[in-house]
Amino acid sequence: MPSKTKKFRGSRTHGRGKKHGRGAGLRGGHGNAGLHKHKVMYMLKYMPDHFGRHGFKRPQEMVSAKITLNVGEIEEILERLMKDGFAVKKGDKMVINLTEMGVDKLLGFGKVQQKLEIVVSETSETAKQKIEAAGGAIVQPQ
Repeated sequence: MPSKTKKFRGSRTHGRGKKHGRGAGLRGGHGNAGLHKHKVMYMLKYMPDHFGRHGFKRPQEMVSAKITLNVGEIEEILERLMKDGFAVKKGDKMVINLTEMGVDKLLGFGKVQQKLEIVVSETSETAKQKIEAAGGAIVQPQ
């Protein structure tokens, strides 16, 4: 049996029409080609949100999360804070500067047993109560 190529020698298109044998001619292009032209009804029906912008982008100052620390963690890392210079002993109190350390907010999870004077810009109500109950204080940075 002769091959198809041999059979169609001399026929110019080999029985495929003008574009069928060339690239993606029969399909109307590769991928999303023609979505604004000959495939427009397909796009409107099955891909209505394909073109254009969607939603909005929030400003970075709103997106960035605050760096937080719990009161229970302070006593665990107290030696390291003293070594790094963020904590100093003054009388019977430990003065800890969390703003220099880069902490934005102090949260109230954990136990406080020492008298702590903490310099931080924001605190939760629970953290404030626990520190004041132990005989300490919260100081706002200047």
